[in-house]
Amino acid sequence: MGKVAFVFAGQGAQFPGMGRELYEASPAARAAFDRAESLRPGTLETCFSGPAEVLAQTINTQPCLFAMDYACAEAAREAGVSPDCLAGFSLGEVAAMAFADVMDFDAAFRFVVKRAEEMQACAQKYPGAMGAVLRLAPKQVEDICLEFPGSAFPVNYNCPGQTVVACAVEVYDALAARVGEARGRMVRLNVSGAFHTPWMSEAGAALRTYLENAQTRAPRLPLYANATAQLYAQDAAELLSRQVSMPVRWQEIIERMTEAGVDAFVEVGAGKTLSGLIRKTVSGAAIFNVEKPEDLEKLSEVRA
Repeated sequence: MGKVAFVFAGQGAQFPGMGRELYEASPAARAAFDRAESLRPGTLETCFSGPAEVLAQTINTQPCLFAMDYACAEAAREAGVSPDCLAGFSLGEVAAMAFADVMDFDAAFRFVVKRAEEMQACAQKYPGAMGAVLRLAPKQVEDICLEFPGSAFPVNYNCPGQTVVACAVEVYDALAARVGEARGRMVRLNVSGAFHTPWMSEAGAALRTYLENAQTRAPRLPLYANATAQLYAQDAAELLSRQVSMPVRWQEIIERMTEAGVDAFVEVGAGKTLSGLIRKTVSGAAIFNVEKPEDLEKLSEVRA
């Protein structure tokens, strides 16, 4: 087997109870969760008990998912698997960045809390929705969005035949109908705002100011950026602040990883969304998930 990539789950993958079993089974996961709890009391209760509507609020989702992602990655490392490169989807990029030591855990977690606050504020100021468009090429999706000037944007280039759009709440139904007319289908996502759009620019500016006082380092492992699909260098603050208002180029990231010799992907965090996208992007890759204790047993196959 060639190189191994860890990919960190993003917003929308959350569910009540996530991480509870891993917390009980893995000392490394428990340490990460406990650290998050010490920085933001109530995080464990929200992760482990919900309720779903509370967990779905951006201000709660992001710190909880960060803790889940990082804990799962630490559990995988504890089980003997070390990645050759990293990427994270949207919020997951911050967990990947922390795992790569661009920022230490505490600083990264505090950044996530700030990120969640700023993005939720923008979402309340500019009410929006997001939907996954299926069965259409990216260019078709881009052209449809142009029919709703200033109200709809392609935001996540996920995999062949799947592009996520974000739009103003009031145009969602019309946009979905237009997608249907083009013989596509749009599935509404479990998020509370129109992320990765110009409506998040105010959050990006606030995060850029916040990061001026943050201590960042070059990543200790190759780390791919959502905004560019290129490797991080010394530009963490710029990339992280731009990321919230720019599209996620996930398909391109996975293709670049494959070109670099990655043939095993370990999704760390809640759900299996990224695994499904990877399967649709590259053929023949070995794909693993770390979410529960039983998942750790399967990791022996990663370097087999």
